[in-house]
Amino acid sequence: MTRLLRTIRLDQSDGVIFAPAAEPGEWSVPGTFVFAGRPLDTMARKEQIAFRSGFLGIASFGWSTLVVVTEARGSDRDQAVMALAHQLVTHLGAPSLDLALPAAEEEIALTEELCRGHDEGTLIALHRKMDEDGMREQFRTLKPRDETALSAGYLQGHDKAFHFVETDEDEGGMEIDLAALGQREETP
Repeated sequence: MTRLLRTIRLDQSDGVIFAPAAEPGEWSVPGTFVFAGRPLDTMARKEQIAFRSGFLGIASFGWSTLVVVTEARGSDRDQAVMALAHQLVTHLGAPSLDLALPAAEEEIALTEELCRGHDEGTLIALHRKMDEDGMREQFRTLKPRDETALSAGYLQGHDKAFHFVETDEDEGGMEIDLAALGQREETP
């Protein structure tokens, strides 16, 4: 078995900041090659966000802020290579599947190397930047805890900063008009 990356969403922000957003659970690669030879100032705003912090979902060719290290069978790996090669032909104009396969294989091998040494369930975030020497990538990891404060299984060991609970009870709370508060002038 090997380890590869799968996209994960802890909230709905990817659907807002990326166009398109990757689907949760799809195989993913860093995807830096998408930006090769493209000056940042020629990219649309959402492309710039994807450049700075996006992992490329293979199936959707969309972007994700976070990925999770996941065990993968050899057949999963082979399917990921083939799917990525097809996407290189479809989206980036590779002349043929035969010519796209080595590039897809290289990107999947890079992904395996990135996963090496990380436990299954480790979240990885990415920060890219452009400087005079070219593109640079930095990866950050967040490892899940065995016990979470909220014991929420869907978080896969990662707690949210806030937890909201809806109730049907009227607790007699006060209503606040946020718009009015924002329009009030400050008094000395």
